[in-house]
Amino acid sequence: MQDWSKTSAATQHIGVLLFDGFSNHCLANTVEPLRAANMLSGRALYDWQFLSLDTGAVTSSSGLQVAPHQSLSQATGDLLVVMPSYGFLSHSGWRTQAALRSAIGRFDTLVGMDTGSWLLAEAGLLDRHRATIHWEELIGFAERFPEVEAVRERFVIDRDRITCSGAMAAFDLVMHLIGRDQGQALALEVAQLFMTRDSARSHSGGAGPASMFVNRALAIMQENLEHPIPIPEVARRVGRTQKVLETRMKEDLGASPAQVYRRLRLNLARKLVMESDLPIAEIALRSGYDDPSAMTRAFRKEFGKSPRALRS
Repeated sequence: MQDWSKTSAATQHIGVLLFDGFSNHCLANTVEPLRAANMLSGRALYDWQFLSLDTGAVTSSSGLQVAPHQSLSQATGDLLVVMPSYGFLSHSGWRTQAALRSAIGRFDTLVGMDTGSWLLAEAGLLDRHRATIHWEELIGFAERFPEVEAVRERFVIDRDRITCSGAMAAFDLVMHLIGRDQGQALALEVAQLFMTRDSARSHSGGAGPASMFVNRALAIMQENLEHPIPIPEVARRVGRTQKVLETRMKEDLGASPAQVYRRLRLNLARKLVMESDLPIAEIALRSGYDDPSAMTRAFRKEFGKSPRALRS
């Protein structure tokens, strides 16, 4: 079962190792959810640095230049994200292999994004691990590295190695890590910010039919924040019993449908408090509360301060 709400005391330090030809899309899908998690939580849950093998600028496949904060040889952290994307074979020589091997002692977990899995495998860092890669390269990857268990999945977490199949899957992976490490309540809020409908899959990593009806339930809730509908009606609209919906939502998100629905409404209330000058009574109505006092009590319980205190 997923954790709905928890607090991580320490900031996670992430190094993003870029190579010429990296994908802007993959980079944004990796970093932007982390930035949003910091913003929404009001805490420095994550920090990140862009790294390279040299100190010069790195150029993406579409011509965007990124100046690295430092070289890989100087960096330490919790996660090292290896991101070559296009032209990865030109980066798979001995120099890259040596640099990645030397990073093992300075980073707790190695992450291969997109075709980064190939570079990790070339350095012998995925031996006896399950791993994936961009699916266009999967057959060649399996043939080239028989000591790696290659699988066709969006992302794979195997002990201190993580591999991811592409730019869109990078978003799912990072959402999963946010939910795992910071709780599903924050992950759901990040998903709302990015307007993704596949929230449950992004959180739990699942993609089966059960998670699909949780996604539909979340969409129904989001469409009915001002005028909440009863949970039995949500279950009826997704074609499941209330008991089945509650069981699956607790497995996927670590909370009951009522808890999730309340959080969605209070997230809207917090957004209106921070970004508008609407009266608290009006905000209460827009977030599904007839009684402003009831909304204020729920708001304080959820976020640790009243709407007026947050606004001031």
